[in-house]
Amino acid sequence: MMGEGLTILGIESSCDDTAAAVVRADPHQGAVILSSEVQGQTDLHADFGGVVPEIAARAHVERLDLCVERALAKAGVGLGDLDAIAVTAGPGLIGGVLSGVMLAKGICAATGLPLIGVNHLAGHALTPRLTDGVEFPYLILLVSGGHCQFLIVSGPNTFERLGGTIDDAPGEAFDKVAKLLGLPQPGGPAVEQAARLGDPARFRFPRPLLDRPGCDLSFSGLKTAVLRARDDLVARQGGITQQDRNDLCAGFQAAVAAVLAEKSRRALFICLDRSYHPKAFAVAGGVAANATLKAALETVSAATGTPFTAPPLRLCTDNAAMIAWAGLERFRTEGPDAMTLVARPRWPLDPRAAPMIGSGKKGAKA
Repeated sequence: MMGEGLTILGIESSCDDTAAAVVRADPHQGAVILSSEVQGQTDLHADFGGVVPEIAARAHVERLDLCVERALAKAGVGLGDLDAIAVTAGPGLIGGVLSGVMLAKGICAATGLPLIGVNHLAGHALTPRLTDGVEFPYLILLVSGGHCQFLIVSGPNTFERLGGTIDDAPGEAFDKVAKLLGLPQPGGPAVEQAARLGDPARFRFPRPLLDRPGCDLSFSGLKTAVLRARDDLVARQGGITQQDRNDLCAGFQAAVAAVLAEKSRRALFICLDRSYHPKAFAVAGGVAANATLKAALETVSAATGTPFTAPPLRLCTDNAAMIAWAGLERFRTEGPDAMTLVARPRWPLDPRAAPMIGSGKKGAKA
């Protein structure tokens, strides 16, 4: 799998994390992350209840070159030691994507290094190969703030989408529920922490789309159900207690886990029904950091006898190591991109699949 060694600088700026990393594919050691630098922007967007694209883009412009300098220094390499530059070219907030692409082009123009444009979602989808050396083909649930889809990954640039969200992504739903309940952003960790102290059986929230065949998902109605339950408590009690808040979070999280588990079971059986035995079932993206959701998916995977894998926490959220790795895989199979590479707000992994409906606040769905 590894072949000839390559050292790639990755650059990521698709949403609200500015990141750079150096990854080396060594024929003897396998994939090695030499450095991974991530600068978040949570504090810049905290007062707005979500990511503000213009603020994010300006922050990327200010931080990208510093991130690259730090990543190179921590890796102990210079630009002359690199084989190529990989950069997120979409999908995402266009201002941020454009900032990263222009920096990468500038470095390549100055050094003569090859340029590789990477689909941000492919970075997440190929992470199991970076962390665990998973062989093709495998099934992955890519679940994050702006995206949620089941993909059969058959090659570095070969993806088949089995289903995805038709409205809010799970991470977006977590953020909205946190806001409804007065919890801090980002909402995922806040809701998970409150849910640990709550009773998941007190509020029985709906399990959207489980009455329909297939692997598509919907979380907008679930968020609305939480809103109605909160408003009912306020009307009856004059407000909500901390225990109410914990129980609402626990019920919401239990509903999301149940939906993702059942849809994952269906996706796995679609693969098996085709006599298409995946080497693994993987989960990646920011929501993959949620321990309850991960445990539910691992149980489903075990029931079908499919090995389960999930990246370590630092590689679940947006990072540049996954971009460097995806760029490395693409560079080997397809070669570099031209300097005419463009930033793309939308970029579906499976161009044959019908476009998903809706657009998340953390990036356009594809």
